[in-house]
Amino acid sequence: MSSAILEIDNLETHYGKIHALRGISFSVKAGEIVTLLGANGAGKSSTLRTISGLIRSTSGSIRFMGEDITRKPAHDIVKMGLIHVPEGRKIFKGMTILENLELGSFTLEDEAERKRRLDHVFEIFPVLEERKNRDSAFLSGGEQQMLAIGRSMMTDPKLLLLDEPSMGLAPFLVQEIMKIIVRLNREGVTILLVEQNAKVALKLADNGYVLETGRIVIEGDAQTLREDESIVKAYLGE
Repeated sequence: MSSAILEIDNLETHYGKIHALRGISFSVKAGEIVTLLGANGAGKSSTLRTISGLIRSTSGSIRFMGEDITRKPAHDIVKMGLIHVPEGRKIFKGMTILENLELGSFTLEDEAERKRRLDHVFEIFPVLEERKNRDSAFLSGGEQQMLAIGRSMMTDPKLLLLDEPSMGLAPFLVQEIMKIIVRLNREGVTILLVEQNAKVALKLADNGYVLETGRIVIEGDAQTLREDESIVKAYLGE
């Protein structure tokens, strides 16, 4: 039996006439951090959006925890524990921090469990508890990213898809977000990470895949990719 929590096989995705993904295949084992790398337009976000059901693949298959989810609607995929934190955070402005977090558990009827999850979020992100009644529109970029991750935690995710969590953040905040990602992983959350900062991502990850124009061109363990200067220069722009 496969130990993979996520299995992608020959996945193809189009945006109209644009061929975004061109037969990609990879897997993520339970407990891993796996990173998808590549330049802008390589297909990283399209991969996450296809996995989470926000866009439909044109062919290929997606299996999560042994179940085919290729044609499942996004809301059913969420209920299975596969959670997508999109690029740009997508928090609900005009609502408080607390209201944003509560939306993350809207399908949960157990109030005691909801409180347990909320307390856990506030333990990891004390700044969110301090400002829980503040309109989320007034949060800094780093606080918005914390809120987006905190909202995902309210679903008790088994697999977390993180799209550019460090985008637009100051270096010290990038380090804080990465520490939180490592902590969540140690607490049992498997993570598929899209991150423009390749060196940072490869320090966290177990394995990595490099995409170029919708294809996986290189794959391997993160340390090997990080130490291969030819790969970094050729594909990662650093």
